[in-house]
Amino acid sequence: MFIPFFLELKAAKIPVSLREYLSLLEGMQADLVTWDVEAFYYLARATLVKDERHIDRFDRVFAHVFRGVEAVSGEGAVDPANLPEEWLRRLAEKHLTEEEKKLVESLGGFDRLMETLKERLREQQGRHQGGSKWIGTAGTSPFGAYGYNPEGVRIGQDGSRHRRAVKVWDRREFRNLDDSVELGTRNIKVALKRLRRWAREGAEEEFDLDGTIRSTAEHGYLDVKMRPERRNAVKLLMFFDVGGSMDDHVRVVEELFSAARAEFRHMEYYYFHNCLYESVWKDNRRRHGERIPTIDVLNTYGSDYRVIFVGDAAMSPYEIAMPGGSVEHWNEEPGAVWMARAIEKFPKSVWINPERQDRWHYTQSTRMLSEIMGGRMYPLTLKGLEEATRELSR
Repeated sequence: MFIPFFLELKAAKIPVSLREYLSLLEGMQADLVTWDVEAFYYLARATLVKDERHIDRFDRVFAHVFRGVEAVSGEGAVDPANLPEEWLRRLAEKHLTEEEKKLVESLGGFDRLMETLKERLREQQGRHQGGSKWIGTAGTSPFGAYGYNPEGVRIGQDGSRHRRAVKVWDRREFRNLDDSVELGTRNIKVALKRLRRWAREGAEEEFDLDGTIRSTAEHGYLDVKMRPERRNAVKLLMFFDVGGSMDDHVRVVEELFSAARAEFRHMEYYYFHNCLYESVWKDNRRRHGERIPTIDVLNTYGSDYRVIFVGDAAMSPYEIAMPGGSVEHWNEEPGAVWMARAIEKFPKSVWINPERQDRWHYTQSTRMLSEIMGGRMYPLTLKGLEEATRELSR
């Protein structure tokens, strides 16, 4: 049973090794789980999945290999002979109340329950809704979906309703962690945590156990030592493109901004439109009256700052390549000149693009900025942020 599971995981491009597969078997042999399907799911996930971005793919493979009792006809139909009766019986004994157990026994026990299910799968054709006998939805039959029966086997239902179904394998709670989807604030934080360089600075307010033991042994009496809390010492400077086509990406960019503010103690930000020019601003409501010279920004922060430009890079090529190309003002120098100055001052810099990566080649300006960045343009996905933070950490 478990070898096909292992091979399916490999086919789904989940980086699982033979060593991890053997660890799962060792856990089973050690009786870490006994006839509990949900416990087996968590044990398998803990031993076989090393990165949370693969959890959704793992869930899909698990539901496919172990069937999940998801259908009764058509593509993916379940063969009743494959139902793990022993797992169902042991799980029910663990979780059903005494009253519910009596209700199960009233139908002749679990042997009769499973035999009845097989008979009805053979007899029934088509969809059924309501009622108390046939497999279907919204009824009181022990088999089906969106209904109620204390001894039920869930079939064809996306999630639990009454928490009574014996077999629940298909919740897929981590689908938004797949590295091909756009992110929410929580997942952005997970990705940004890869960009860390720990240092101890500030007030000595954290108990130092090792230092206390060492000092106590040296002096012969209890000598309590404190130390500064360890903090992320990475310094981050962010430039956000606002307005125009970026209005379509406001939500996800706000999530990125929120996550960055929470993760980095040393974090500064500025706004620009389309491309970096001779001035930027801090307040979008005063963008025309309170400008900050870009040269001052470049001179204010040290070259140890990591820089992230955030924008969809969608504009006229003239805005990058020509004086006067800006749509908002007359720029004496092309945007490409200012981008080059920023990259020279901050060698560790990347561009994060919220536009889907498969659309980048349709826009000439996107290709131009990617070349200016030396290819360091990444999509705003978990995988893209992981690659960007890896680049900034070098």
